[in-house]
Amino acid sequence: MVLLIAVLLGLASGLLRARLGYRPYRSVEVRHIWLVFAAYLPQLFAFYLPSTRATFPDRLVPPVLVGSQCLLLMFAWINRQLPGFWLLGLGLAGNFTAIALNGGMMPLIPENAQKLIPVGSQVVLEVGKRIGYGKDILLPKEQTIFWFLGDIFLLPDWFNYPLAFSSGDILISVGAFWLFWQLGGPHKSPQEAQS
Repeated sequence: MVLLIAVLLGLASGLLRARLGYRPYRSVEVRHIWLVFAAYLPQLFAFYLPSTRATFPDRLVPPVLVGSQCLLLMFAWINRQLPGFWLLGLGLAGNFTAIALNGGMMPLIPENAQKLIPVGSQVVLEVGKRIGYGKDILLPKEQTIFWFLGDIFLLPDWFNYPLAFSSGDILISVGAFWLFWQLGGPHKSPQEAQS
């Protein structure tokens, strides 16, 4: 959700920037985009599709999540010369670190987990266990390696959408925003690009 908001704002801002500057909105060649789809597909089955997430074995969640993060890191590295990708890659590295060092799932502190569960939900919170069908594991700060890289932030109440996110997610979103914003900026001539 945070990434989607950043992409939409970046695209709208970049288009407006291009229009105000009387120039076309640029396009860039993003290499190996298939890595994003390859990273997302297992997560789709493990976390999002109601028909598969309920039967997806908990023991496979860590390898799916760590593997997905590895593919995304490769994608960011391959495209690191594009605007914003260094921030995006830094955010992915933060998320990968939090996930890899905490049992293959993203740590979520109990205080935030309580705020995410709807009233009347049957979800039972148990320290050290996966929360519902998501990618998070419930861990108090003192049991979390690099707790500050976990899902420690919540969307404001006025969003009316319960969501926890990490500092890595913020960097990924800022990187995506920066990419779309820059595409509306002044174009470098071939001579400027080479110097």
